[in-house]
Amino acid sequence: MKPSITGLSNISSRLTRMLYIEEQDWVLTIFWNSLYAAFFLLPLGINLSTPFFIISIILGVINVLRSNKKMVLDNKALLLFPLYFLLMLISLIYTDNVFDGINLIQRSLALFFFPIIFLYVKEDAAAVKKLFDFLLLGLLLSFFINLSIALYHCILIIKDEIIFESSLEMISLIFSAFFHGWNYFIGAEFSSLVNPNYVSLYILLVLSYYLKKNLQSRKQVVVVVILFLYLFLLASIAAYLILALMCLLLIFSISDKSKKYTMTIVFLLGVIVFLKNPRVFDFYSNVTELEANPKIDNTTVEKSRLLTWHASIKLIEEAPLLGYGVGDTNEVLMQKYKELNYFHNYNNQYNAHNQFLQTFLQTGIIGFGVLTNIFVLLALRMNRSRNELSVFLILFISLFFESMLVRFNGIVFLSIIIPLLLKKRSILSSRIIRNEPVVREHG
Repeated sequence: MKPSITGLSNISSRLTRMLYIEEQDWVLTIFWNSLYAAFFLLPLGINLSTPFFIISIILGVINVLRSNKKMVLDNKALLLFPLYFLLMLISLIYTDNVFDGINLIQRSLALFFFPIIFLYVKEDAAAVKKLFDFLLLGLLLSFFINLSIALYHCILIIKDEIIFESSLEMISLIFSAFFHGWNYFIGAEFSSLVNPNYVSLYILLVLSYYLKKNLQSRKQVVVVVILFLYLFLLASIAAYLILALMCLLLIFSISDKSKKYTMTIVFLLGVIVFLKNPRVFDFYSNVTELEANPKIDNTTVEKSRLLTWHASIKLIEEAPLLGYGVGDTNEVLMQKYKELNYFHNYNNQYNAHNQFLQTFLQTGIIGFGVLTNIFVLLALRMNRSRNELSVFLILFISLFFESMLVRFNGIVFLSIIIPLLLKKRSILSSRIIRNEPVVREHG
């Protein structure tokens, strides 16, 4: 019995270290642990994580209402998010499709609540680090789930296509089935749980957070390799671009010339490997054929995105001041696609695929100015180190390729991460983060 009791004690001890426990404050205990559960489930599907985000919002609001301290003015930049939300709310006044607008407003409540909550919640670097720990665990689990799904599909294809006639023909069919099944290992097919662009964003931020220091164990090396492999298989061009910039920043920060040369060679080899991804070749060929093959019925993913941005800019020129409201933005985009004969975009109901353009369409130049100001302040806060600059580039470039504040998984993630980065002492600091002065007793 003793070994089993010891084993249970070790498991309990590890679980206690992973969770946030404050015996005298059950509100903050449940708040942080709900966030940990939500971040763990985020790469596995937004429906799984949503209840935990809702619980954390409720507990966070309770903590604000019971708090006796005043709002910390040093962190007033966080109020830009509630202001952004209020502009979205005001746009309902001049939007015709109120129902769609209210749906987006409901999904965007996190933009209002979380920044205010973090003005009152006292957290330290250890508590915030656990957010990334749980997100990392969720990413690793989602990788193996996606890998299992891809292998299952591949096996089904092999099973269906093999005809037992001759050994030579069987070998040929196995290779044919394998190459056909390979499609399940690349791009959107490999991310059946969550949009690959969002998963790529999570991976890049986790990598940036954990690569602040040198890798100190084999386990850490294995984890980083898995994350790089995950990025490779997700085949997000935007993620590849961001990763390349992160690596270049890392190389430039190395003072030792021999190490710099070694890292440069490793970087170039890595670039060659990532360029070997078949989706990269597809992207290159599709982009280079845009002028040579401009027919709408031959629209590619890359061309459709360029056409989306073109249609969005045309609409912004027609209503630059207030935009079209959160309810009508997608509807006017569909009308513009039809007007410009962008039938592929129209049939697929594409949004702006750029959060800055999406915001301009929704709330006009005022909302665009607020969103831009958030990232200007973030850039000023994130210029203290290479790691912080990498985080800024990850978030900034991601919003150029996706309308992150349209889907709930993008909204809740950014409404937590960016406010924590905007605080006077960001989550990238190894020091204790405090929202109130520490009173020291003098003996």
